[in-house]
Amino acid sequence: MKLIVTMAHIQLLVQTLKQAGRCETGGVLVAEHVGDDTFRLADLSVQATCGSTTHFVRDPAEHRAFLDAFFDRTGHNYARYNYFGEWHSHTIVPPIPSTEDCDTMDRIVRDPNTRATFSVLLVARLGMWRTLAISATAFRDGHAPDPVDVLDEDGRIHPKIRHLRIGRRRRLIAI
Repeated sequence: MKLIVTMAHIQLLVQTLKQAGRCETGGVLVAEHVGDDTFRLADLSVQATCGSTTHFVRDPAEHRAFLDAFFDRTGHNYARYNYFGEWHSHTIVPPIPSTEDCDTMDRIVRDPNTRATFSVLLVARLGMWRTLAISATAFRDGHAPDPVDVLDEDGRIHPKIRHLRIGRRRRLIAI
């Protein structure tokens, strides 16, 4: 799977993480399906409340309001624009999904009310010199988590993005 992300979205993540400081923060990802297994990030929400230094708790009501507004803006064209996943930050540990993160994502894709065939978790962390490190992982019911390639607007690996393999099935992307 591939996710195209604009520099404006990267800058929004960096600014959000700066403002959150040592508190974990997060939100929802929505994307445009642009072909096969390729998606373009259309928008991301930033939850009003932050978590602790080691834990983020998602607010379903706030996520629902963001999704409702997004679907209204895109004319409820669910085949083209839809829920893509979740994002949150790690402030202390590396930006890769924790066991709890994986359990949460598995519950999302198994929940018949979400009707999601997959969900992507993007985990972000500010590094030294305010660099951004992220991982993106796709979750599907009955399948192992799978790394997602994060690309620039031209569909290529951005020269400022460095892909590092962490473990067998996870990829860390440092910008």
